[in-house]
Formats: sequence, structure tokens, C-alpha cells
Amino acid sequence: MATIRLGDIAPDFKAETTQGTVQFHEWLGDSWGVLFSHPSDFTPVCTTELGTVANYFPEFQKRNTKVIALSVDGLESHLKWIKDIEETQDVTLQYPIIADENKEVADLYDMIHPNANDTFTVRSVFIIGADKKVKLILTYPASTGRNFDELLRVIDSLQLTANYSVATPANWKDGDDVVISPAIKDEDIPAKFPKGFNRIKYYLRMTPQPNK
Repeated sequence: MATIRLGDIAPDFKAETTQGTVQFHEWLGDSWGVLFSHPSDFTPVCTTELGTVANYFPEFQKRNTKVIALSVDGLESHLKWIKDIEETQDVTLQYPIIADENKEVADLYDMIHPNANDTFTVRSVFIIGADKKVKLILTYPASTGRNFDELLRVIDSLQLTANYSVATPANWKDGDDVVISPAIKDEDIPAKFPKGFNRIKYYLRMTPQPNK
């Protein structure tokens, strides 16, 4: 079973989904991606999660990010479940759900944790960059629904820090001040960050978000 670490190329796969056959890397194209798994179909927490992602779908689109879900149930089950999700959450599901009955993708991404449950996937999340590299890995227990505001916040941070020599501090939100990379010398800051900066410590220098 593969161990996936940050910076690894996300494993490619071919799978059947509720929107047809997907070759993962080809499907991603030059977009970012979120791959997230669910313990099984027709479960209450998963139903709320998939509905939430449908509501947030325009926010993912704004960030050039595609979303794709996975459950180890079959395609027919997924299609029936979608009707329940759309009815109970008052949404239209715009993204695919992978049918992973043989657990090939779940095994590829180490989504089954036997000490939690040796049959179903845990709530895994992988954020994948346009370069196909894994940028974030999160694992939740089956009993705890995910916070998709946090996933959007992380995507904002990842996309910002990929393009500028900055990091985002604790509880940062889009529009807040950011941390200047320690590799940048004080004398080089004005050219890189013309909005100015606040030198709190030699290693802690804050500047307004550069792309705002």
C-alpha cells in the first residue's frame, strides 16, 4: 500500500464515476483538485458533506479547483444516493463521485485504516496542485464531518504562497496580513513588497497580502 507524502505526485488512476470514466490526471488538466473520500453511501454525515460541497461548488471554481468524491460503493448506489442528497440538501450535485467497489483507489491513497474500520474508507482529503503534487493531506474519523470553509482557506493559502515569498500565520483568512519568508533580507523587502512591512522580530515580518 502506498504511503503518500506532501510533495509527492498524486497517484494517477482510471475509475468509473457518476459523470463517466475518469483518468484522474487528465481530468484534472491544469486545475487544482480536491479528492475526498466517504465511508459509505446513504450515511447521514456524508450526505451533509456532499451537499455542502455542492453549495460551495462556485467557490471551488473561482479557485480553479475541481472536486471529486469517492466511496467504496457501486455506481448504481451512488446514483440513487445523489437523489437523496439533492432532495435533503436542496442542491444539484455538479461534481463526480468515484465508484470504488474494488477499493483500488482507496488502497492507492491509503484511505482504509484497519484500526478504525477495515472495510470502509475514513474521511480522507487530498488537495492537489496544478503540478499534480499533493499539497495537503487531512484524515478525519468517520464520526466527524469536515469543515469545507477550512479547505477553501487552505487552498487560498496554498495558491498565494505558491506565487509569493510569503507564508500565512495562524487563523489567517484571505485578505489578512501575511508573513514574509525568512529567506528575504530586510533590504530586499521594498522591491518585493511595496505595500510596506512591520518588523516584529528579525524572523517575524508582516506585510499586507500582496495579491490584494
